[in-house]
Amino acid sequence: MDLPKYKELLDAGVHFGHLKKKWNPKMLPYIFMERKGIHLIDLNRTLECLEEATTALKSVARSGKKIMFVATKKQSKNIVAEAARSVEMPYVTERWLGGMMTNFSTIRKSVKKMNNIDKMLNDPGVSITKKERLTLTRERNKLEKVLGGVANLNRLPAALFIVDISHEHIAVKEAHKLGLRTFGIVDTNSDPNQVDFPIPGNDDASKSVEILTKAVTTAIKEGLEERRKAKEQKQSVAG
Repeated sequence: MDLPKYKELLDAGVHFGHLKKKWNPKMLPYIFMERKGIHLIDLNRTLECLEEATTALKSVARSGKKIMFVATKKQSKNIVAEAARSVEMPYVTERWLGGMMTNFSTIRKSVKKMNNIDKMLNDPGVSITKKERLTLTRERNKLEKVLGGVANLNRLPAALFIVDISHEHIAVKEAHKLGLRTFGIVDTNSDPNQVDFPIPGNDDASKSVEILTKAVTTAIKEGLEERRKAKEQKQSVAG
């Protein structure tokens, strides 16, 4: 698997944690040292954890199950949305709606509503006034903003990849409730035990988020490719 090198992580600032006064003591095994009141993450541990996480994610992708990407912070949402789209995985980058997973049927109803509005707006046979069209378009855009990333998700994902597990604590909680596997970039202010596969790293800097998310998507791509090849092989044997 093609993981980033130590120096690449260093150049991306993956090692920069939070101020010492904001630390979570459970992150101690992943902290290298403190410098000028700031905790620095041990990048050797980051690489170890990244290898474990990407191996498991590759396996999930190979099994044909979905991995949902979650990142609603301003500096990471575009990076994560693009990464998720590149591997055709669902994502939430605007706002995590309470019950997004635990009340999945309600979310599906909202997606259905969005699709129905689409049909109405694009069907020349449906007679609607200019004002109605404007109202429907606004409602559709509102729904698209929040639910666009999960529009094609027909069943619960098998796993969640989360950027900043403290910020996305509701998503983490829902995943726990449903027994979904959790992978997350964990900074020095978070509890790494909250996720199954913690990836210690800076979850604030966009370069750091980008390099770690890229490693995740590369692993998922490999898993999907292996699945495709296995399918082709099976078909050729059957044929």
